[in-house]
Amino acid sequence: MARPKLIGVIGGSEAEPQYIEFAYIVGRLLAEQGAIIVCGGLGGVMEAACRGAFDAGGTTIGILPTDDPKTANQYVTFPIASGIGAARNKIIINTADSFIAIAGKYGTLSEIAFALDAGKRVIGLGTWNIDGITKADSPEQACHLALGIR
Repeated sequence: MARPKLIGVIGGSEAEPQYIEFAYIVGRLLAEQGAIIVCGGLGGVMEAACRGAFDAGGTTIGILPTDDPKTANQYVTFPIASGIGAARNKIIINTADSFIAIAGKYGTLSEIAFALDAGKRVIGLGTWNIDGITKADSPEQACHLALGIR
């Protein structure tokens, strides 16, 4: 039996409503395809993606910056309390197979840089416009690209 795909959803703990909705749709669609969401486990884009996956019966992993698993959003199935702050971004990158970056600021940019440096695919949805990111025009397209579906 093949291991489910681990798809990282990266984005800010605060985001405009449009991007929160995009993250919810991404989480739901990925879960419907049997993928497991890997994220930072906090609010904003991370929580919306986890909520979407939760509503679709999916599984989520939150790699937390704190040493307290209770800081995870309520939709994280498996909280991993790293206790290493922003350095946890590297663990997220090492864990997931590919990434969907939704909006985000410098923390998201660091995750994008780590992912690209590791040779992993990054799909962008309203995020940084830099070389190496494959731009998606919709949550549906982002999920298809991250999962390798044509």
